[in-house]
Amino acid sequence: MKHMVKRTSFLLLVGLFIAGGLKAQHSYWKSGIVKDEFLYTKASFPECHAATIAETPNGLVAAFFGGTKERNPDVEIRVCREVNGKWTAPVSVANGIQNDSLRFPTWNPVLYQVPGGDLLLFYKVGPKPSIWKGWMIRSKDNGITWSNPEALPEGFLGPVKNKPVLLKDGSLLCPSGDESGKTAIHFEKYDVKNNKWTMMGLPPNNEDYKSPLQPTILLHGGDTLQALCRSKEEAILQTWSFDNGKTWTSLSKTTLPNNNSGIDGVTLKNGWQLLAYNHAIPDVTWKKGKGPRTPLNLAISKDGIHWYAVLILEDSPISQYSYPSIIQTNDGMVHIVYTWRRTKIKYVEVDPSKLVPVKINNGKWPSIKGYTPLVVPKTNKG
Repeated sequence: MKHMVKRTSFLLLVGLFIAGGLKAQHSYWKSGIVKDEFLYTKASFPECHAATIAETPNGLVAAFFGGTKERNPDVEIRVCREVNGKWTAPVSVANGIQNDSLRFPTWNPVLYQVPGGDLLLFYKVGPKPSIWKGWMIRSKDNGITWSNPEALPEGFLGPVKNKPVLLKDGSLLCPSGDESGKTAIHFEKYDVKNNKWTMMGLPPNNEDYKSPLQPTILLHGGDTLQALCRSKEEAILQTWSFDNGKTWTSLSKTTLPNNNSGIDGVTLKNGWQLLAYNHAIPDVTWKKGKGPRTPLNLAISKDGIHWYAVLILEDSPISQYSYPSIIQTNDGMVHIVYTWRRTKIKYVEVDPSKLVPVKINNGKWPSIKGYTPLVVPKTNKG
């Protein structure tokens, strides 16, 4: 695959990196970045969060929620479109208005472009995650105009943060979960053609891990799927399915840390897995299960088990770089959107053929000359 390092080149690059034979830019973990910009610089709302991105036949579309502050009733779903290389200003496409006297905030939009079909936008409405409800709107013109909101069937939330994956039968497997205090993940199957929802399997009850949240699904060929989850266990959790999501294994810890913040991954065209997450390890100065939302990192893996560091998107101690959404477009390029200090949404385009992998050992981001891993004091908590 021309857009990814082949195995021989991969091993060579790792050796060169360790030997210090790469250019200085690699030392700062920025190799591969093509674009690094904000979706917008000015807006009518002060805060934003939970971005999502999709490729349409007419270009990229991004969405997020924005308003006075998360949980505030004026928080609405906003959309930006990339037109001729520039992002359009944010436009509100969904809100939580119930009637003349009642309004709820909106939450966690998720975009998905149905192959040959509509652009779908899933989102939630409610005063808080424990009692929010799933909704969906559709666009037939690549995000310019949208349908009236459709309520999802009772008990279904749709994809709770991260994008669905397309199954062999043409349906969507949606990574979802109950946030009513159980923080329990589950999976929902959406038959797009017949507009039908089915509840799928969920991991067996595991008393050791009570906090899985917001899974992202990776494809490993055949009927094998892997779901990686945010958690309070100071590590990204995982569960596997070997029957296309019908049943799942018990949860277990990966070797990657988690700060109880959102992650997202994508299976690249060559079968490798690329993950966006905060490589932030909670310590004794933080509340158990939490950690700084900085730095924001990319790691890559061939098998979903052994991971290699490839990129640092943000590493300022100011914190709050979070909730990434990541896709690979038809041209092989990788696109990421994420929360930038809760005030803006950052967009980054990455050329995966330029990534330089370095093995992550014992869950620690590799130390290299010219870069010192960030230590964030508790006062800067995100």
